[in-house]
Amino acid sequence: MTAPHSHQDLPPEPPSAVLTGLLCRCPRCGRGKLFSGVLTIAERCNVCGLDLRKQDAGDGPAVFVIFFLGLIFMPLVFWVEFSFEPPWWVHIVLWPLPVVVVALALLRPMKGFLVAQQFRHHASDSGTVDYGEDDR
Repeated sequence: MTAPHSHQDLPPEPPSAVLTGLLCRCPRCGRGKLFSGVLTIAERCNVCGLDLRKQDAGDGPAVFVIFFLGLIFMPLVFWVEFSFEPPWWVHIVLWPLPVVVVALALLRPMKGFLVAQQFRHHASDSGTVDYGEDDR
């Protein structure tokens, strides 16, 4: 087990929630890894020791990614349909791969961003998460 981390190691100002979220870093110190798997939040920050188990973005990242995918791909789908009038199977062949690739590329940073925002604003779904002095 590692030695307990002191608050002296923390930056004087919390790091940018946007930057730490998009880089998938710890919302408190901005240096530790936020994820232990592809989309699994780590139990603790490996740099400052922040307990990350109480951080949960729920379905929020998926909802925002779905909205973004619709915003990007639906105009492209309509453009292809009305400009080229391809057979229906062209859409089935053309769109799944880019949609899945973009969705997977956006899910992790979006989850990191929402976790960082939760931490920054002391938010929780039920109001029961205790953001004590240890979590600064």
